[in-house]
Amino acid sequence: MWIRLCITLLHVDNIVVKAQSRCSSRRLRVAWESVPRQLYPGCIVGPPLEENPVTTPSSVIAEMFGERTPLADAYAHLLCTAGIERGLIGPREADRIWNRHILNSALLADILPEGVSVADIGSGAGLPGIPVAIARPNLSVTLIEPLLRRVNFLHEVVSELGLTNVTVVRGRAEEKSVHHEVGTVDYVTSRAVAPLAKLAKWSAPFAHSGSYLVALKGSTAAEEIERDGLLVGKAGWRKEEVVQLHRDGGVEDTYVIRAIHI
Repeated sequence: MWIRLCITLLHVDNIVVKAQSRCSSRRLRVAWESVPRQLYPGCIVGPPLEENPVTTPSSVIAEMFGERTPLADAYAHLLCTAGIERGLIGPREADRIWNRHILNSALLADILPEGVSVADIGSGAGLPGIPVAIARPNLSVTLIEPLLRRVNFLHEVVSELGLTNVTVVRGRAEEKSVHHEVGTVDYVTSRAVAPLAKLAKWSAPFAHSGSYLVALKGSTAAEEIERDGLLVGKAGWRKEEVVQLHRDGGVEDTYVIRAIHI
């Protein structure tokens, strides 16, 4: 078993508490001045998947999150500790938590206009909704998740990070009670939740005319459009396209299926 700790500086009641750890391949040294309470103290993870795992330069992280980078670091720490302990992410994902998960999700913010509302269905551990909400505090983000242990984690993340632009709703995207609680939004997001045909059907109740479906997919996104195009159209979506989002610096490209609701 591999045991790694993350290097953090935690400000608790004006006392600096130092804890050494390592959440990913790079060492984090962050003064979490914007995090109101002490977070989980350590991280138990598996060995890296690669001999030389891809690292993400801190300049790329700072470019994507700006002055809210400490919040992104805090979220990474929560994923590497409580997220792994509760089985929300696999232990072997800790070494690529930045480039494969957080930054890969945050790239979605590049195609979201100012001030729009977002519903993230099947949010899980908060991907992509939390990174998007951190990178873009001017967006209103609703995280929809049915499993209680995940919902509890999301509530803790929102509270610890002080994300006032995020709401957590427990329930399945296909439930009418959830439709009523959330209402319609401008963008419906998802990441590794279900095949496109199901996503189109589940996302439609949250859409008004002109809303967008933005589903994070792998490099086979175009094949999903070809396979499920008819059912996507029946759900009220049009103009399906694949958008490849790229950022230099070791961040994995994000492939997004985007469609507009009529």
